[in-house]
Amino acid sequence: MNITRENIDALNAVVKVDIVADDYQTKVNQLLTDYRKKADVPGFRKGHVPMGMIKKQYGKSIMIDEVNKLLQESLNKFITEEKIDILGNPLPRVQDDFNWDADKFSFEFELGLVPEFDVDLKPKKKVTEYKIIATEELLEEEVKNIQTRYGKMSPLEEVIKEANITGTFINEEKEINKKGTFLVSDLEGKKNEKKLVGAKVGDVIELETKKLFKDDHKLQHILGVSHEEIHDLDIKVTLTIEEITKTEPADLDQELFDKLFPDGSVKTSSELREKIKEDAEKQFAQQGDQQLLNAVTEHLVENTKFDLPAEFLQKWLATAGEKELTPEEAKAEFEKSEKGLRYQLIEGKVMKDNDIKLDYAELVDYAKGFIRTQMAQFGNTNPEEKELDDIAGRILQNQEEAQKLQSQLISQKLLAFYKENMSFKSKEVSYEEFIKEVYK
Repeated sequence: MNITRENIDALNAVVKVDIVADDYQTKVNQLLTDYRKKADVPGFRKGHVPMGMIKKQYGKSIMIDEVNKLLQESLNKFITEEKIDILGNPLPRVQDDFNWDADKFSFEFELGLVPEFDVDLKPKKKVTEYKIIATEELLEEEVKNIQTRYGKMSPLEEVIKEANITGTFINEEKEINKKGTFLVSDLEGKKNEKKLVGAKVGDVIELETKKLFKDDHKLQHILGVSHEEIHDLDIKVTLTIEEITKTEPADLDQELFDKLFPDGSVKTSSELREKIKEDAEKQFAQQGDQQLLNAVTEHLVENTKFDLPAEFLQKWLATAGEKELTPEEAKAEFEKSEKGLRYQLIEGKVMKDNDIKLDYAELVDYAKGFIRTQMAQFGNTNPEEKELDDIAGRILQNQEEAQKLQSQLISQKLLAFYKENMSFKSKEVSYEEFIKEVYK
């Protein structure tokens, strides 16, 4: 057997594999002998069928299978040993004059090569890192929400300006069928308020989602749609009113503080506000980190220039899926996935150049931390280590779940690396300002 590589250019190569009978004949003969021992042919005792008959019936198909196995094993071994970084999979070149009856076989495979490039982590134009603070207005609003949540509720016959409304929002086209509760005071503008004030249980009100609430995130929570979708959502929904109530706010006293913090850590309204601020800014920090990682990703993709073997990748995409794509469909698929591929290559380069690794023990610890958080939400704040190990083991056996956790952990590692090795433009903003700037 002989394997050679020819570089077409920096992004494309061809590997040629020459196979002769000596490379596969011993294995073929062994398999034919095994077939002969097991063959049950009328007129012959088992194991005594003439070899000529076995060869005639099975010889060619066995030979073809063995050549294909040898070809794949040898090609994969060659790529590994030669440390050839490829994109997609090798594509066999079609040979119109190929003959399985020949004494020697020659196969050619096209390779798409990973481009060589450098990643600049010291850009002239710095990425913005947002520090999101909890404003006094936000704290005041959250205190009112807490007082309302723990207040005394009484039923009303019809909607008034101070009412809570519980009902089901429906939009068939978007497959929205969601029950939610809101305050009339949450609504944006007199027009929406006017539609609801005076309504009774059982009434069906048509509303427009655009500028329905003062805070779009209230609508996001009620309708159950994604954060990205909610800011541009402009549809009509029907609201079927199921309950109308009024809430007398709870007093800011020790009874309320103990309900919120049974450990007795809060004794004054000032301490309550400090707790709210601390919790809110922890959540804001998570959102800020995600936005920073997204911004760095966008920056690196936009500013790290390299070519891809586009023609090869389009040919590969045409045959890679269950359904073969037309050249036009393959081109469209490549254009759709190109940005993601570019970041995968950049991410891989950053991790390789800076020795950022992920081992299984780290993944197990990360999974256990995730499980521990989930269990705490259901009141189990001190699970046994064996229980965590067992659950983590089961989760990581699921390839899809394992891949998801691995991706999250890699993102954490990369974010920590970027924070340590890149300079950012720091900007302090309120949550509302953050949303306007990032999702405008």
